[in-house]
This record gives sequence, structure tokens and C-alpha cells, in this order.
Amino acid sequence: MRILILLSGLLFLMSCDSSTEASHDQSPAPSKSEYAIVIHGGAGTILKKNMTPEREAKYRAALDSALTVGEQILADGGAAIDAVEHTIHFLEDSPLFNAGKGAVFNHEGKNELDASIMQGSDQNAGAVGGLSTIKHPISAARAVMEQSEHVLLTGAGAEQFAQEQGLESVDPSYFYTEARWNSLQRVIAEEKGVELSESDDPNDKKHGTVGCVALDKAGNIVAGTSTGGMTNKRYNRFGDVPIIGAGTYADNATVGVSCTGHGEYFIRYAVAHDVHARMLYLEEPLETAADHVVNTTLVEKGGSGGLIAIDRYGNVSMPFNSAGMYRGYAKPGERYVGIYDDE
Repeated sequence: MRILILLSGLLFLMSCDSSTEASHDQSPAPSKSEYAIVIHGGAGTILKKNMTPEREAKYRAALDSALTVGEQILADGGAAIDAVEHTIHFLEDSPLFNAGKGAVFNHEGKNELDASIMQGSDQNAGAVGGLSTIKHPISAARAVMEQSEHVLLTGAGAEQFAQEQGLESVDPSYFYTEARWNSLQRVIAEEKGVELSESDDPNDKKHGTVGCVALDKAGNIVAGTSTGGMTNKRYNRFGDVPIIGAGTYADNATVGVSCTGHGEYFIRYAVAHDVHARMLYLEEPLETAADHVVNTTLVEKGGSGGLIAIDRYGNVSMPFNSAGMYRGYAKPGERYVGIYDDE
């Protein structure tokens, strides 16, 4: 009798286990986008009242064109790293954004460009800082990742390495734009207490960045960021962009992140990595993790800016705590471009 009772109990437990497994198996798996891409062109005091219709149209067109560059690569089955690099090339070539051609000037009236890239498959990463002759800093960062044993190269050494890899060099004068030069003069005048009339350029601010995150059809996530740094910066200052974990981070298991804002705060609080960590250890969804880092952690510490991110399912997040952020994303059947905080 005891044996029968034990057997009955065992059969009951096995039935419960199989029922539980069946119920787990029946739970719907999260839907996944075939691919996704998200971009930013900097965050800051971007107000519609200061933006002419013509200038706004230029920004929206540039963001839309940049998305097209990357989305076409992804839709054709291309790799996320190529989509990120070529999308950022487009943004670096535009004088509208603080990267590449549109880079701001330092205190000495020179351009110092930084960039970083990271792939989520193995956390391999590359970064460069203080470039003044390499046309596309994001390509230099990729070369560091793929062709060297290092993560971060700076200054003359970084330029020598980039040239040895066959990357395009330009005369430093290539990066000159009148708008950025005037921005430097305004900041220097303000330091001396000289009041100038308000600029008609809504992007006339001390810092800015461009970035891109992509998820390809193979499930790989890559994040990249490029910048001209901070207007009037001194002493070869670096912000968060060339610091992996601060301005850029990617992990196929969680998320890819590219940041923009006041770099010192993004370094101190490892913003890009913190989004990943909250998703990994707290099991927060992307939107919750990204919003907490930008609108709680940074706000409480006095940091301004935003970030873009894509998780492994192709979900997109673009939180920012400033008045605006140039941004956009695309995935199959969806496309969005925005500037202000109310759209």
C-alpha cells in the first residue's frame, strides 16, 4: 500500500511539473524586429522659437537621409557595423552637426575630434581622441577595434595609425566652418563678460555629438559615436565619447547605446554601461532602464543630455532631459524623425 501511495504521489508531482513546463512553453515569445537603426545628432537647448522653417527642414532632411543610408544596408542583409559606420560618415560630412566637418573649435582655434565604436557580439571596441587630420574619425575608431590590440588611441599616434590603415586624411582647414568659428568667438566673449546679441543658430552651444546604434538580421548590435567635443575646450580635454562605457556601449544580450550631452557627467556615471547593467541585473526593460539613467540619475546629479538605444528585440529608446535632441529611428514599416521634446 505504501508503495502505491508513493507511486501515486510521484505521478502527481510529475504531472504538475509537465503542466508547469507546458504553461511556460505556451507563453508568447517577445516579438523581434528584423532589423532596427536609431540615430542622434546632439541634444541641448533646441527650441522651435529659435528655429527658422528653412533650418528645421535642413535638420530633418539630414536625419532622414542618414537613416536611409543605414537602413538600406540593414534591409539588404548587411552587417550592423557597416550600417553604423556609413551612417555616421554621413553625419560627419554634414556641417549641421558637431562631428567631422561640423566640429566645434577648441580654445586655440583648432578642431579636436573623438569617436568610438563597440560591437555587441564580443564587446570588442575601438576609440580615438584628439584627431585633426582624419576625415572620418568613426572609421579610425573601427580600425583601432579591428586592426590593433588596443581600445583607445589619441593625438598624433592615433593619426599615424589611421594613416597607416589607409584612412583618408585632410588638411585641418577642411573642418573650418564659419558658424563654428563664430560660436567660439561668442563663448570667448561671454567669458570676458561681453554681451552679444542672441545667435540665430539653435545649435550654437558648447557641446554636441552624433551617434548611431544598429541591430542587423543576424542579431548583432553595434553602437558608435563621434564628436568635435566642447567649444572652447582646453588642455586636450576628452568627454565621454572616446570612453567605452560612458558614451558608447553594446552587448547582444541586452542593448546598444550612444550618448550625447555634458560628457563629464556621462563619464562619472558610466551612463551607456549603466543602461546595460540595469537591464542585465535588474531585468528592467529598455525603456525603463534608459529613462531612469537619463531622467533620474543624470538629473539628480545635474547632468544634461540624452541617449539612443536598441535592445536585442529591436525596441528603440531615445530619452533626453534637455529641451531637444536631434533624433530618429527606422525599422521595417516604421520611420520617425524628431527634434523637440513635445514630438
